[in-house]
Amino acid sequence: MQHADQKERKICVSIAENDVQTAIGAARNVLKLADVIEIRLDSLQEPAVSPFTESISSPLLFTNRPVWEGGSYSGEEDDRIQLLLDAVENKVSYIDIELEAAKKQQQKIIDASRKTDTKVIVSWHNFQETPDYSQLGDILNRQRESGAHIGKIVTMAHDYSDVLRVLHLQILAHNMNFPLIAFCMGKAGMISRLATLELGGYMTYASPDLGEATAPGQIPVKNLLNALEQLHHGD
Repeated sequence: MQHADQKERKICVSIAENDVQTAIGAARNVLKLADVIEIRLDSLQEPAVSPFTESISSPLLFTNRPVWEGGSYSGEEDDRIQLLLDAVENKVSYIDIELEAAKKQQQKIIDASRKTDTKVIVSWHNFQETPDYSQLGDILNRQRESGAHIGKIVTMAHDYSDVLRVLHLQILAHNMNFPLIAFCMGKAGMISRLATLELGGYMTYASPDLGEATAPGQIPVKNLLNALEQLHHGD
């Protein structure tokens, strides 16, 4: 498979701050560097959607990650989903909903998105390890069958064999004609954050240059862009 065109690849910068105004400021700082800006609602003390959509014109991805999927949200599930529905009503570019969320809640998000141009990313994370090929393939199939627009599979890599298993998913997803975000966390997984784009991955994630990473092994956005530029220097 040929590497992704530089114009097609997407870099998402994740913003995780305690208050809305600080998060808006952090988002504005990366406007020229990011194709998509992820707002982590679960990090905000008083989460809201409209302040971001009113202040930022770039494509926004809203995530409200629960504790059981490595996030910070620990409240009622209905309230968590309602914030994501608010984002869909605000016609944001992307919403992230976990594959392991209750099917009813997941379907609410997907059904609502069909009335707008919002794309739903159905995500699955494992912060401990990378499953075998069979399990990863099953997860990918479940994501495709969910009705979401894009899949996301992120695991913890302990060695490069873990990385290769996850990157192989890009070939399976390509054959399914299903857009997929797939890479690994951890030191061993850092290379996959670059390689995934070369293998046709839909998007990779980076941290703000002056902000906190939202996952182990996340690369500051300027470093990521510099590395990608070096990879394509000989093109």
